[in-house]
Amino acid sequence: MKLPLAVLGLALSAAAAAQGPVSELRWNQVDLQAEATREVQNDTVQATLYVEATDASPSALAAQLNRVSADALKAAAEFKTVQARTGGNTTFPVYDRNQKLTGWRGRADIRLESRDFAAAAQLVGKLQSSMQLGQVTFAVSPELRRKTENELIVDAIAAFRSRAEVATKALGGKNYRIRRVSLNTQGAYPQPRPYMARAAPAAAEAAPPPPLEGGTAVVTVGAAGTVEVD
Repeated sequence: MKLPLAVLGLALSAAAAAQGPVSELRWNQVDLQAEATREVQNDTVQATLYVEATDASPSALAAQLNRVSADALKAAAEFKTVQARTGGNTTFPVYDRNQKLTGWRGRADIRLESRDFAAAAQLVGKLQSSMQLGQVTFAVSPELRRKTENELIVDAIAAFRSRAEVATKALGGKNYRIRRVSLNTQGAYPQPRPYMARAAPAAAEAAPPPPLEGGTAVVTVGAAGTVEVD
């Protein structure tokens, strides 16, 4: 018995719908990773200075710490290329071995940040007449990091394509297509470089500016994804 063409077409359509959509043709899939790195100069310096004091009165202690911090911020305002801000400020009681309160001890910090290493060093030396230098760290500025990462994206994708070509030849394929690729960024920064704390000089005079050498950091952009080899 022969079915009319219209009925036959309807039957084929119903059968295809019952089987679901035709599965997409898949090639050999390979997961790959590649990366591009570049060493860049740290262009930002960050320094922490602090003052510590002890007093029998917590209010007198706070006034002393606040005065030193305010004077430091006032001095820092003269250095237009250096950003200064208050850091931590703590006060805690001091007891003797019999757990009797003998006084109060406190600490106040200020933090400096600049891309002008010479100005930062000069300011640190000036502030060391009343404060102690805690630590100095160096970093890559967000602008330089972003610029470097944008350039490395091109290199990372090129490295990913190069590995895809190697994989294609190893599998005996003729060509490949990229199914997906993701990019990630990563930066390696030097550890904080502590400076030996020393007492402020009796006379209110500036200390010699400390040597500030930023060194370098490594910026990395990685590319990871999947390719299909024909």
